Amino acid sequence: MSIPTEVVGSLPRPAYLQKAYADYDSGKISKDDLVKLQDKAAADSLSRMQGTGETFITDGEQRVSSFATYPILDSLGGTGLAETLSAGGQYFAFFDDGHNRQLPKLVRGPFRYKTYAWQNLQQSISQGGGYPMKQAVIAPSMLYLLYPLNESVKGYSRDQFNEDLVNECEKDIRGCFQAGAKRVSIDFTEGRLALKNDDRNPWTGARLLETFIELNNKVLDRFTPAERTNIGIHTCPGGDCDSVHSLEVPYHSLLSSLFKINAGYFLIQLASEAAETRASIYKEIGKHIRQNAKGVKQVAFVGVVNPLSPVVETPEQIAEALTEASRYIPVDQLGATDDCGFSPFSIDVKPKHGGNPDYARDIAFQKIAARVKGARMASVNIFGRNN
Repeated sequence: MSIPTEVVGSLPRPAYLQKAYADYDSGKISKDDLVKLQDKAAADSLSRMQGTGETFITDGEQRVSSFATYPILDSLGGTGLAETLSAGGQYFAFFDDGHNRQLPKLVRGPFRYKTYAWQNLQQSISQGGGYPMKQAVIAPSMLYLLYPLNESVKGYSRDQFNEDLVNECEKDIRGCFQAGAKRVSIDFTEGRLALKNDDRNPWTGARLLETFIELNNKVLDRFTPAERTNIGIHTCPGGDCDSVHSLEVPYHSLLSSLFKINAGYFLIQLASEAAETRASIYKEIGKHIRQNAKGVKQVAFVGVVNPLSPVVETPEQIAEALTEASRYIPVDQLGATDDCGFSPFSIDVKPKHGGNPDYARDIAFQKIAARVKGARMASVNIFGRNN
């Protein structure tokens, strides 16, 4: 028996691809030109990911504007925005370094995805050489924020929107499995942020966490226990331009609710938490993780790699963190992951990495390889100790 490992999703886009996104927004290149460079970056990601020894590889979201906006627009500049949306919606988050990310807003129904994650996956699987792949998808709770917070959309109620949203998310996940994904994880970074109550960002004070959990469960309840074993939830305090949006929110505020989501596994940021708090967080996870979540035993993949830092963790450090975690989390419910995607948004110069996304990209693969090696070392420590 060994500790499983899994990558969250995104990788830094090469400098040439980030330039291509900007050129596409300004009309300097065509969509076909952009796609060619996306294909190039995806192929490189898949090849290098295989070299890390990761269980399930991914293209690192090279083909999308961001983890959150791939269903609704082509680029962060707003090119290719879906017809039922307009610019100027709610802010998703304000980050600690001062920058923010803003969503579009829904102006009419019905809500439909313009692009599904499985459509991008189909292209990458053909480049993956038969290696097992995973795919990240956006949570319905993030897209819930497209509907104006204190307004109504004429002729289209929030209840109608929620039903369409759940349908579209289910379709996205099913499509990923049908396209060949072995695992699908749902990005739920808004979970911790929902507890921040940021005056600049009204939705964070609207007590939406339970609404978010209910929405995610409405999607998951459409899948069998066998299917949900391979559907995960990712939580973190953000990870954009090497900055975060909700690290100050205590984890205990979230974790008692998080495991109410009937997913089979959880990818949980932890490496960037203060060292003195990690044991208490491991303990909290062990307390709340379920042996039976509507027929599924949940697994907690704890973050042992910090994508915001250019310092590469050693396998020994990773093994030590996992060994400590195993004292509080049942070993058959423990896994290893990265804290967050390495670049959830397509335009990200990675300031803590010297403003060099190519360097950050190299570091990302080194960190993943170290995590895989560290998990193997921890497996020897833990399962040897338990025999």
